[in-house]
Amino acid sequence: MAPALLNQTVCVMDASGRLGSALVHRLLQRGYAVHAAVHNHDELQSFKRLSSENKKLRVFGSDPLDYHSLMEALKGCCGLFYSFELPSDNPTYDEFVGELEVRAAHNVLEACAQTDTIDKVVFTSSATAVIWRDQHNSVRSDVNERNWSDINFCKKFKLWHGLSKTVAEKTAWALAMDRGVNMVSINAGLLMHPNLSIKDPYLLGAAEMFKDGVFVAVDLGFLVDAHICVFEDSSSYGRYLCFNRVLNCSKDVVKLSSMLLPSSSPLGYNFFLLFIFMGLSDIFDRIILFVVARYRSLLT
Repeated sequence: MAPALLNQTVCVMDASGRLGSALVHRLLQRGYAVHAAVHNHDELQSFKRLSSENKKLRVFGSDPLDYHSLMEALKGCCGLFYSFELPSDNPTYDEFVGELEVRAAHNVLEACAQTDTIDKVVFTSSATAVIWRDQHNSVRSDVNERNWSDINFCKKFKLWHGLSKTVAEKTAWALAMDRGVNMVSINAGLLMHPNLSIKDPYLLGAAEMFKDGVFVAVDLGFLVDAHICVFEDSSSYGRYLCFNRVLNCSKDVVKLSSMLLPSSSPLGYNFFLLFIFMGLSDIFDRIILFVVARYRSLLT
């Protein structure tokens, strides 16, 4: 680590999520002092126990809709790593959560603009804010970080995850440019982890992603390293698509299916295989989506 980075204080928000928690641990290992802003108050005590063992860690209970709690967590920090986590009482994406994510993004960037010590913001977004466009009007193979998902397309097909990520990121960029906040965004693929399930909101539209060659995923360690890399690199700017896996063959899908739907499950993972490979017509897609929805209802 460059000497200039030693003893810097950064904020991780929301630190209670899978990415946020991993970032906190990696940043502490690299010598940073860390403000862990925890939105999930059930996780607050575990972070407080951790902070009692590491003097470089401070824990803040924060709410993305409470501007003052955000300001308190950011005080004295030179950088922010921000990612939105679903509220525990609404663990899936819908129109309500989308509005919440947009408001949170606005509040966080406004708080950063009001914090004189903040030099850089790393904003975690998603590849779903990039890939969703009407395939009749564009070529999917040319997807890159300059592309944005079509908001009307997402609304039409109820791609709530893509819609929320797109509007929230656009809101953050608009405010960052207006207020002079130095921001970069990480547009991550499907986050791979042992507890991944078919209920992950990123998977809505998986059949279309697979067919169009844009079904990408990223390992947690790779994603954490990418965040720290763009933060520490003074020349980084704009948006960065982040993935280290492309799911584009039967072997990839079989492996993912075994994670999402174990063979001992009521429907078996063969339904997910059908969902990916046989989504060739609107009618069949609707049938498979109906089956998956029914399966999800059994789990909730």
